[in-house]
Amino acid sequence: METKQAPQELRRALQTRHLSMIAIGGSIGTGLFLASGATIASAGAGGALLAYGLVGLMVYFLMTSLGEMAAFMPVSGTFQVYGSRFVDPAFGFAQGWNYWYNWAITIAVELAAAAIIMQYWLPAVPGVVWSAAFLLIIFGLNYFSVKGFGEAEFWCSMLKVFTIVIFIVLGFLMIFGIMTNPQAHQITPGFNVMMQGDGPFVGGMTAFIGVAMVVGFSFQGTELIGVAAGESANPGRTIPRAVRQIFWRILMFYMLSILIIGLILPYNDPLLLKNEMQDVAASPFTLVFNRAGLAMSASLMNAVILSAILSAGNSGMYASTRMLYTMARSKMAPELFARLSNNGVPRNALYATTVIAALCFLTSFFESNAVYLWLLNSSGMTGFIAWLGVAITHYRFRRAYVQQGYDLNDLPYRAKWFPLGPLFAFALCLLIMLGQNYSAFLGGKVEWQGVVATYIGIPLFLLLYIGYKFKHRTKMVPLQEVDLAEYYQKAKELKG
Repeated sequence: METKQAPQELRRALQTRHLSMIAIGGSIGTGLFLASGATIASAGAGGALLAYGLVGLMVYFLMTSLGEMAAFMPVSGTFQVYGSRFVDPAFGFAQGWNYWYNWAITIAVELAAAAIIMQYWLPAVPGVVWSAAFLLIIFGLNYFSVKGFGEAEFWCSMLKVFTIVIFIVLGFLMIFGIMTNPQAHQITPGFNVMMQGDGPFVGGMTAFIGVAMVVGFSFQGTELIGVAAGESANPGRTIPRAVRQIFWRILMFYMLSILIIGLILPYNDPLLLKNEMQDVAASPFTLVFNRAGLAMSASLMNAVILSAILSAGNSGMYASTRMLYTMARSKMAPELFARLSNNGVPRNALYATTVIAALCFLTSFFESNAVYLWLLNSSGMTGFIAWLGVAITHYRFRRAYVQQGYDLNDLPYRAKWFPLGPLFAFALCLLIMLGQNYSAFLGGKVEWQGVVATYIGIPLFLLLYIGYKFKHRTKMVPLQEVDLAEYYQKAKELKG
């Protein structure tokens, strides 16, 4: 029961270390620990490295765009607020609900994955028991205070970073012949492994595009730093610092990990080709640890992957709760979701998100889990739509800022390469979105079921946008009328 004395604003309790690890926790997970093997098997080590580098450049521009806006205007629910203020209230409405839906469904997916992972140790316990237990843990971490969420995310992310660092060091020791186990494999690590067969590039352009899509999903979560801006201490300094640090760390982890895997495991390795997202033994990390002669490597990676899943679920609960809270503050969602507890947590929004995530997860237990699969597929596009929105809003923000005569030197953080950055990110993001299932149109007969499952997120977004625009008769905000004065003065005072 909320009290009348409850605070009206979120509490700024997140430090730079929290923001950095929140972005790492959201972006480094099963995409690296499990799916990275599939990218190498599909496109070869060279194709995978090129895809990670290209998509990583796109994410860099998006991070700097988001960092510039978030440092200037540090609010929770950035996608909805920026979309409404810099583009069109209807665009902000669609962006907000799109992002909330994306993470609410992601929580359900992570709950299902956690149940699968726990079967490795305790196969007799029903999966629904583990999913319910993990949902309770995630709920508890978000219930009491934002600092509790930040600390949990910090330590989960530290475990992932520690594992990756050990993997990179161990991998180089194997490549340089310092640590080997001849009984574990017959191939000497090095560039000869990467160049085997059709390597380093396998499968041509079709495989490369397919890998680029998987890579894009792997990087999603870096935008959480913008969502957390409204609860960060001294955002004018902490956000730029986190933006500068986090991208290069993530890119280094991904690129070095892919390079090591490519130099140790051939792309046609039978286990790498299994591509079993539910089998930790197929993880390239597990395979490399095995070939180094380390016992219990599967159990180690199982624990790390479980922490990664819980971290993603924890981040999803935080992001979706704050987005629903912000939507309610803007009168784009029921007002009760805008209420805060005495310690500054939007608990009503947390309750609603938890219920939706639980209901979506329970659909996976139906005899025909078509509902669950439809929800999962429809959420796949939403992360890219959010990224597309970042590029659009930043382009409009910077143009409005300059046109209104404000000094770029007064920005707490200034994104480089404008307008090339947001334009490049927009173009590549749109290409990846539209090319997700282009193969369904090849061969003369269109596979409509696959097309609908893949692209349903786009018409859902357009339906939200057009529906709100038609009901409220909104128009695109003219650049001269974009409201920047209040936050410009705050940013100037902070910098002075």
